[in-house]
Order: sequence, then C-alpha cells, then structure tokens
Amino acid sequence: MATTLPGRMRWAPVAGGAPVGRALPPALVGLAAFLVSAAWSWQPSYWGDEAASVMSAQRPLPSLFLMLRHVDAVHGTYYLFLHVWTGLFGISEFATRLPSALAVGFAAAGTVVLVRQLARDTRWAVLSGILFAVLPRTTYMGAEARSYALVTALAVWATVLLVHILQLRQNQAARPVARAVWFCWWAGYALLFALTVNVFLYALLLVPAHAVAVWSSGQRHRPWPWLAATGVAVALAVPVLVWSVHERRQVAFIARRPGADLVDAAVDQWFGTTAIAVVAWALIVFGVVVTFRRHGGRKARATLALALVWMLFPTLALLVGTHLVTPVYTYRYLSMCAPAVGIAMAAGVVGIRFRLVRLAAVLLIVALAVPGYVAQRGRYAKNLGSDWRQVADLIAHEAEPGDAIVFDESVRPSRRPRSALHLYPQAFAGLRDVTLQSPFYDNPWLWDRTLPLGQVIDKLAGVDTVWLVQNKGSAENTAGDEERVLEAAGFERVSSNLANITVVIRMERRG
Repeated sequence: MATTLPGRMRWAPVAGGAPVGRALPPALVGLAAFLVSAAWSWQPSYWGDEAASVMSAQRPLPSLFLMLRHVDAVHGTYYLFLHVWTGLFGISEFATRLPSALAVGFAAAGTVVLVRQLARDTRWAVLSGILFAVLPRTTYMGAEARSYALVTALAVWATVLLVHILQLRQNQAARPVARAVWFCWWAGYALLFALTVNVFLYALLLVPAHAVAVWSSGQRHRPWPWLAATGVAVALAVPVLVWSVHERRQVAFIARRPGADLVDAAVDQWFGTTAIAVVAWALIVFGVVVTFRRHGGRKARATLALALVWMLFPTLALLVGTHLVTPVYTYRYLSMCAPAVGIAMAAGVVGIRFRLVRLAAVLLIVALAVPGYVAQRGRYAKNLGSDWRQVADLIAHEAEPGDAIVFDESVRPSRRPRSALHLYPQAFAGLRDVTLQSPFYDNPWLWDRTLPLGQVIDKLAGVDTVWLVQNKGSAENTAGDEERVLEAAGFERVSSNLANITVVIRMERRG
C-alpha cells in the first residue's frame, strides 16, 4: 500500500507484502554474498597494492595528508576509512579485507533492492544478487584491502536512492513541508554520490546510467533536480579530481602493459575465464532479445537498459580514452560495474522458459566460477604469487635479535619485499634495517626511502648474521648486487630458502 507524505508526495507501491517480508530476500542474498567473499580471505599473502593501502592507513593523519598531496589522492577517502578501521581491528589480512567482504554483501543486497524497485520482479532481483556475488571479479574484490568493493556498494545504493526519489510523486501544489522533504532526498543523493566519487573517481562514469534511470522514470521532461544534485556531487568531488589530474603520472605503469582490447575486456574484466565469459555473454544477449524483442514490459526494458549502460559505457569510455588520449584502463578499475553484469545475466536466466533449465544455467555459472574462487583463496593467490607472509614467517622462525636484514631494491616499489617489514612487523622485531634512510611515514611518498648497501656497509660492524631478502629473478639474474657487497665485506652464504617468488638468504661473517 502506498504511503502518503505531506503535500500528496508518496512512494510508488512496492510489491512483496509486509516490510519484513520485503527485507528478507536482499538480507539473505547480502549475507550469502558476504560469507562467500569473506571465506578464506585471510589465506593469501598481501601484495603491493594492499601494501599501499595498509601502510597508508598506518600513517599518522598529518603524514597521510602530506602523502595525498603527492600521490594516491584518488584513494584518499578509502585510506582515511582504513586508518580508522585498522586502529580498531589491526592490520591482519582478515581484518583489512573484511570491509571489502562486507561491502560486497551490501552491494548484493542493494542489487536485489534495485531490481525489485525497477522491474517489480523478485525472482529477477534475487538472481541478480546471486550472480553478482559469484562473479570472479566480485569474489576477488571482496577479498582485497582496496577500495573497489566499497565503491561498488556505494554505487549500488546511490542508484537505489535515485530510483526511490524518481518514484516519488509530487504535484505542483505541494505544501512547503513536502518541498522540504523533496529537497532533503535530493540532497541525500548528492552527498551519497559525492562520497562514491570521492572513494573512487571513476564512479563519475555512472552518470550516464543514472541519466537512463531519469529518462525511463517518466520524469524526462523534469531532469533539473537530478542535474542539480549531480552538479553538487561533482562540485564536492572537485578536490580529488584536481589532485588526481595533478598525479596522473601515477598510472603511467598502464602504458607499459600490453594494451587491452574489447575482447580482453569482455573476458577478463568480470569473468576471468573464457568459459564463464561465453556462458555469461550468451545469457546477456538472450536477456536483451527476450526483454526488448519478445515480451519484456516497460519496467523490464528500463531495468535492463540501466544495467547495460552501467556495464558498457564505463568500459568503452576507458578503452577509447586509453587508446586515443592517455592510459587510464585496467580491469579492476571497473569492478563497480559488476552489479550491472549480474542484473544483465539474470535477465537472460529469467527469460528461459523452463525452470530446470534456469536452475542449470545458474548452477553452470557457479560451477565454472569455483576453480577460480579456490585459486583466489590460495596462499600465493595475489599478484602472480606474492609470498610476503611466508617470508615473514621464515624470518620470525630463523632470525635472532640483533641480526641485520637487507631487502632487494632492484624491482619496482610495489614488488619490493621490504613491504613485508611493515605488513608483518612482529616477525622483524629486533632486526637491524641497515639500508633504511627514512621510513614511509616520514616522507611524502608511499614507500620507505633507502640507501644502497655499499653506502651503509659500516652499519654492519658487530653484526655476524645478515638476512638478504631478494626477488627470485634478482637472485638468479644478479640484478641486485647486495650479495656481492656482503661477500666483499666478509660475509658468505650459509643457506638459501625459496618461499615462492622470494629468496631468503642467510649470510654469516667468515671466521
């Protein structure tokens, strides 16, 4: 039953019975999505991007603000959140990845709410949330200490709020109190969308999808409130936009990677494997045909149109921008589009006439996703085998207080095993970090500043054991010269242990 508000402004009725009954499907789907993402999320070792998150969160606030003026402003809001979170719950893998799993749960619940708002179809809504929850892109971002899951949840709920507002009915003779309520709803949307953009700047690419929601709502001739609210949101995001442009050289690494094309994006961006991508795209195409050509109603068409613009426009915009302007695209940047993918896939499933075939389609997607899910939860699942926790465990077991430790500095900062020192600090307690010039929290960049070992060799006076931690490639190709410097200083290799892609070498003073 519709709820009347002052001035004859009211919510459009929502199917589904009592409020508790309406809340149950999104709550259950959200809980299931959270559990799927949280399960075994603590198993993989940290990797470089997560090191940036956790180390930034560990900074005192003045140090963090100083860093954001030079690098990673686009992630500043997330780092501030994680600063508070880690202060309460610590920096273990489970603690820092838990917010992402929670965000996936909220995003899945919001996806159910959104589809039920638009299409008035609980089956489609529930399937959308389930398929979103099992996508490889979703289960990956749900187990990572980065902002992608959080911005996805905010994007979903900003869209939910927009649709709620658009479904309000207000006549022109509304009393002042009703106008105030109307204004407050739009202000809420502006603030929520501004927060979404501040968490991750690419959320601005959702504006066309929201425009589709406005167009299909019956208020296409009165878009001014939405345009004004969007303008306010963008204005509130101007600081992060300006600083991100100022720091655009930070994403120069994308140019050094093989260029992604539309086919790569169609497979790797959300699905991970060709098998899942083929089934998923078949469902999406079938859903489009069924919805737009056969028997889809106006609400169904509006729902699917929103999902298609949400998933396709950001991808095309970044691919075109990368190829014609400057490198701006990498797969994980568009994790926020995964809910739309779940909606579009679910449209194909609900378009299948036979119940058993619908069930088989969903089970096939789940079955195809399981191997990737298991791989994502392996000990060395991150960044082609990151093993920093295993290195820390070995050091904690073998090293003695007063020993020196030297890290490989020959690879790019995000791959340097030195990050293990700050991610697993207990394992390195009592060791002498002889090449450290200034710790990360005392400089405006993400990482520690170090000196070449040859310049600080005198710091090894009185040290009998040195632990040399090198990337496997550096150890094999002698890209770093630390071992040769130590040999010249009177040390010799006693043992060598390979964790996975990192070699830990024990060197003792001769004689």
